Amino acid sequence: MALSWRSWLANEGSKHLFLFFWLSLNVWLFGKTFLLYNQGLQYYYLHQMLGIGLCISRASASVLNLNCCLVLLPMCRVLLAFLRGSQKVASKKTRRLLDKSKTFHVTCGVTICIFSVLHVAAHLVNALNFSENYNEEFVTLNAANYRGEDPRKLLFASVPGLTGVIMVLVLFLMCTASTYAIRVSNYDIFWYTHNLFFVFYMLLMLHVSGGVLKYQTNLEEHPPGCFNPNKTLQQNLTVPKAFEELFPDYTTEPFPEDLPVPEPFVQNSFMRVCSEEPKFQSHFPETWFWISGPLCLYCVERLYRYIRSNKPVTITSVISHPSNVLEVRMMKDDFEARPGQYVILHCPRVSALESHPFTLTM
Repeated sequence: MALSWRSWLANEGSKHLFLFFWLSLNVWLFGKTFLLYNQGLQYYYLHQMLGIGLCISRASASVLNLNCCLVLLPMCRVLLAFLRGSQKVASKKTRRLLDKSKTFHVTCGVTICIFSVLHVAAHLVNALNFSENYNEEFVTLNAANYRGEDPRKLLFASVPGLTGVIMVLVLFLMCTASTYAIRVSNYDIFWYTHNLFFVFYMLLMLHVSGGVLKYQTNLEEHPPGCFNPNKTLQQNLTVPKAFEELFPDYTTEPFPEDLPVPEPFVQNSFMRVCSEEPKFQSHFPETWFWISGPLCLYCVERLYRYIRSNKPVTITSVISHPSNVLEVRMMKDDFEARPGQYVILHCPRVSALESHPFTLTM
């Protein structure tokens, strides 16, 4: 029993340790972003308007950024083959871990699908809350143009909404065509739809550039829930229920009537006073930082593989063996086979884009 446990730990321990680290990173990112948008002062007014949908949509977006970054790395086959065959990776456990790159690619893909559903559901709630909680005092913060606006306009008449809908359709095609039944019955469908990931990433860059969700920039001049002696929402305007509960750190006790100009002592005893109205600004898209590097790396590798594939290869013999085994002998200039190396075979008469990897035996 001890021997089998040691064997499992030696063969599979590094894989499960890596998966545990990856899972912990996803949980940490989700929780950190959720708490930031739930408790952060700069998102106080936005959170009052959107509620829990804001926290879930941003937390799921952080997980999507991470996995959209990682899902491309296992497909950099030239880089992985170089690392596995070089002396820089001397550990057998690390080489075995690199051999599991396809499994990790599938794991990241499934995670993207799951959190995309969660992200879309949260934004559907956000679109409804934008419409119901519209307030004229926060025009720049509202995505809606007026109270009761049809939420479908926010989804189909804006850049973030329209690109999000198209990305969902592209992701649905990629996921359904990646199933085992379709890959076996018609590999071309899988290959063609999987290359839609270029479209997916281009739409993703447009999606995050909309700047719908904004944060407050002047927290010192306007602490959330502060008292404005010139203009108060509580007295002059009808405030939605979402804005009735103020931030717990700032209480809203009324000023005495005999104090027309609040003194510092009065400010500290009752509440903080606003010196200006709240100002809001859109975030710079963080998704660019996550996906630009891996996407450029993958594009450079695809270009390198295309250039290298144009070098001529001479097939010296083709031998048919029993059990439908086909032996193909070929020669290529400046090529030396190494252990564990494989070639990508492409037959244009069968498919214009379809290629398959085959391990070299000699």
